[in-house]
Amino acid sequence: MPSQIVTQRDVIRYTAGRVVAAAGITAIVTIIFLISDLGTDWHATVEVGAVVKASLVVALSVSTTLSGAMAYRSARLMRQLTSTRAELMRMSRTDPLTGLLNRRGFDEAAATQLAQANFAGQPVVAMMCDLDRFKAINDHYGHNIGDRVLAEVGDILRDFAAPRGMLIARHGGEEFAGLMVGVSDEQANDYALELCRLCATAVACDGRLVAVTMSFGLAAYRGGELSALMRRADLALYRAKDLGRNCVVLLDDGGALPMASAEPSGGVREAEIARDHRLVARNL
Repeated sequence: MPSQIVTQRDVIRYTAGRVVAAAGITAIVTIIFLISDLGTDWHATVEVGAVVKASLVVALSVSTTLSGAMAYRSARLMRQLTSTRAELMRMSRTDPLTGLLNRRGFDEAAATQLAQANFAGQPVVAMMCDLDRFKAINDHYGHNIGDRVLAEVGDILRDFAAPRGMLIARHGGEEFAGLMVGVSDEQANDYALELCRLCATAVACDGRLVAVTMSFGLAAYRGGELSALMRRADLALYRAKDLGRNCVVLLDDGGALPMASAEPSGGVREAEIARDHRLVARNL
């Protein structure tokens, strides 16, 4: 019998094998029971009731045993199939390098959380962040070191996000995304500042220390789709890059001064107003 069912021929062979096995078991059990109950004298006279009784017992015993065995096997196969599907789904939504959600997984989970928060009237803040000058790290140290840096930063983000109920993901390349539900703009800003400090570190790789910093962009939810919210967080991230990197920028739609942001490494402290958005960088 084939260990794997791939073609139609495999299906037919597998089915035929099971039919032959079931017929053989039925015949063996029937013969054994009839001999034990009616004896081996083929010329003996027996009552019709005894034959009917023996036939019913055999039929019920065989059908129950085979049904139970097939049901048990089917249940095990279904459990294995369910487990495999769940694992495949998890893998399709997980970044293999960092173990965080990938972009697909983040978009699905974030859309659900955003809808629930919107229904409950909870505040939501989106976060986009990425490693500063990551291309230079790859070019200077090699992609293996770059992967180590990404993995370690992923651990920092995960360890910080998990106890605070933050949704965090690797959005692609050196870019990460987050969603904070039920926190104010000020709390979200404080979280991002703390992450900015934690990620300003040196990653030990093959006896060398690789200096790492990250830039963060935040955007508060003011209605609309998740994609629009993430675009605004991405805009804030770009402004953080423009302001010198290694900082936090909070994008505000209302024209009011955001709660606070981090001072970039370049020392820029002045507010920039772009259309109806105000972006501010202050001291860490």
